[in-house]
Amino acid sequence: MQVLKFGGTSVGSVESIRQVIEIIDTHRRNGDQIAVVFSAMGDITNQLIEIGRMAISGEPDYMELVRRIEDRHFNIVKALIPVKEQGKVVAHVRGIVNELEDLLRGVSLIRELTPRTHDLITSFGERLSTTVITECVRSRGIPAQFCDARQLIKTDTQFGHAEVNYTLTNELIRDYFAKNSDRPGTAIQMVTGFIGSTEKNETTTLGRGGSDYTASILGAALNADIIDIWTDVDGMMTADPRKVPNAFNIPTITYAEAMELSHFGAKVIYPPSLQPAFAQNIPVRVLNTFNPTHEGTVVSRTAERRQYTITGISSIDDIALVNLQGSGMIGVAGVSAKLFGVLAAHKISVILISQASSEHSICFAIDPRGADDVKAILDAEFATEIEQGHIDSVAIERDLSVIATVGEGMKKSSGIAGKLFSVLGKNGVNIVAVAQGSSEINISVVINRNNLSKALNALHNIFFQSEARVLNLYLVGTGLIGKTLLKQIFDQSEFLRSEKLLKVCVVGMTNTKKMVLDPQGISLNNWHDRLLTEGVTTSLPAFVEKIKDYNLPNSVFIDCTSDKDIVQFYESLLDANISVVTPNKVANSGPYSEYRRLQRTALNRGVKFLYETNVGAGLPIINTVQGLITSGDRFLKIEAILSGTLSFIFNTFKPGISFADVVREAKEKGYTEPDPRDDLSGQDVARKILILAREAGFPLEPDDVTVTNMLPASCLLAPTIPDFFNELERNNDYFENLLSEAEANSEKLRFVASFEHGKATIGLRSVGPEHPFYQLTGADNIVSFTTERYKDRPLVVKGPGAGAEVTASGVFADVVSIGSYLA
Repeated sequence: MQVLKFGGTSVGSVESIRQVIEIIDTHRRNGDQIAVVFSAMGDITNQLIEIGRMAISGEPDYMELVRRIEDRHFNIVKALIPVKEQGKVVAHVRGIVNELEDLLRGVSLIRELTPRTHDLITSFGERLSTTVITECVRSRGIPAQFCDARQLIKTDTQFGHAEVNYTLTNELIRDYFAKNSDRPGTAIQMVTGFIGSTEKNETTTLGRGGSDYTASILGAALNADIIDIWTDVDGMMTADPRKVPNAFNIPTITYAEAMELSHFGAKVIYPPSLQPAFAQNIPVRVLNTFNPTHEGTVVSRTAERRQYTITGISSIDDIALVNLQGSGMIGVAGVSAKLFGVLAAHKISVILISQASSEHSICFAIDPRGADDVKAILDAEFATEIEQGHIDSVAIERDLSVIATVGEGMKKSSGIAGKLFSVLGKNGVNIVAVAQGSSEINISVVINRNNLSKALNALHNIFFQSEARVLNLYLVGTGLIGKTLLKQIFDQSEFLRSEKLLKVCVVGMTNTKKMVLDPQGISLNNWHDRLLTEGVTTSLPAFVEKIKDYNLPNSVFIDCTSDKDIVQFYESLLDANISVVTPNKVANSGPYSEYRRLQRTALNRGVKFLYETNVGAGLPIINTVQGLITSGDRFLKIEAILSGTLSFIFNTFKPGISFADVVREAKEKGYTEPDPRDDLSGQDVARKILILAREAGFPLEPDDVTVTNMLPASCLLAPTIPDFFNELERNNDYFENLLSEAEANSEKLRFVASFEHGKATIGLRSVGPEHPFYQLTGADNIVSFTTERYKDRPLVVKGPGAGAEVTASGVFADVVSIGSYLA
């Protein structure tokens, strides 16, 4: 014997009922002995409750809602039953609706709706749906018999949530099925869910999960092999797929796990209603009516061993936290008993409880709709203690959510709580309260409601790593470096996903003209076309606000520009727990106080502010300095050639070649800025040495860097770029003399930045063969660090210090390092 139960969405439309009939017929053709339980059509029960409210209030429009319910069932009849057979079915439905109308007229006249009458009104949903579907099944030539569960399930008089008399109920079920369904070829029993009756045949309802409860009662009484709960999802999921797109099916789950997930928001099944089945060790399978070939989820006492430590994550979107605290509670017996006694007396359901080890406070989560009533009740109950100062006033905190991580595997694994708190902290999610049951299969945390989606996705990502951890990137600047970065991400994405379990997802991008944002991700196959066609006019403030509004986990803002205006947004982004990666030097080379403020904000918020490419493009210069400082080394001296442009110029400048021609060649190769004086003035190098000195622990201001200008005044003051080159030609002797003097001493010209004894200087120098800068070639950068540990032989970092490829790769490396930090 198998018991099948179909929920409201499964019987909510013509197409879904067709699918239900096909499932029933498949079982019949397979020779399975089945009984089928039906819920009311989707949302009908809520409409019946509303109709009852309208009737007691004297609102005449309730009859219009009754007509709609009737028409909905008539539409099923007309669509699924042959015309010749429709008349008797319509008449049957009409008779049931007439009974409902008579009942409602009575309610409307006496203006009273007792719990008993309320149960009778809500029973019509299941009675109508089961009647209609039974006739639809019969019209297909399948033997089927309507079974009113009120004949079989006997309860007490606790209307709205009746308690079942199992002794009498089991006897009635077994007798009924022995007469009507134990023989081959007999009709399939089509049973109304959710309802029962007292011994006086008064209609009762079974409360939340009532139709599941009906199936469970039948299954237990008949010792069924399995109970199938047909719904609209592929079984139980690792998280709510509406909030966590990467959620996936859980093939097997224990009853305890299902109970915990359901209590904290997983609405697929309501395990308490399935208790009769589990008491008889009957497994329950959750299946999808709209995807019947899917294996679904089997709920039983034991589950298969799985590769993940936790089984699933569920949440309740909106809760309120009630806090009772005071020094008078410490060591005083009976406070908890008094608190929860009064809550029980007022039938107030508590979702979660957390108590400080000092006994100074107790907090508990409740439905926010009852928060004001709870406060009034507790203020009255503890009025004496509050007046005497033993207990503070009762505090209510609203706009909160609770997340539960659940799994039997948590019992045997250490570090689950640490991982949970760590990933929430790294995403800036503050934990308001924590609770862990003694069973060790659930850790629940209360958080601010606006962080719920981010927290769920971050936790799912870290605990279920068959799907890679996701980095959500926002890119400002799609010029040469930004464009190159996007290509590198595209080319490397499969490697990162398969080998590093890291999915890099670009969710926003902007240039000076257009911006586009999509939390589902922007394909890097056609990002340029999408930016052009779907992009809206760029507004950096609007772009940044959107980033904050999305509140996606593991967000990274990448500034691939040299725009001084963009850096004003860095602090607010960091403060919103969004990491920042940039080759833009402006933020780190301004006032020292602003530099330190960004560093502190990133540290306090647990996010990253990374700028390896501020100095030396993709060379590991900043990381080297930070590593030495972190390990306790102390810097004595820094010498560096930090401009690939100037490095190329002085490596190319030789006797017989004019200095102006060398600069002109560098400009043509794209090494210089549009105005080469921006490079030759040394200001860019000044920013870089300033950043290095600060990273080495010295609080320098921009004015503390001394730049010795190598250009004659006439070159600097030339009104146009052509005039500048003309001045370079006129001053060629000056540059040739510098070169000749260096060569006479067997030395080479180098534009060197140095920091020593707290002073930073920049200027043109000549260095001999013994100096590490002597052998420099091409457009390479080089940095020499003299420290307490590297005193006799300086630590040297050398390599390409300019170019879109190496700069973009440095930015990319910073981004990937954030992914490793989140692991």
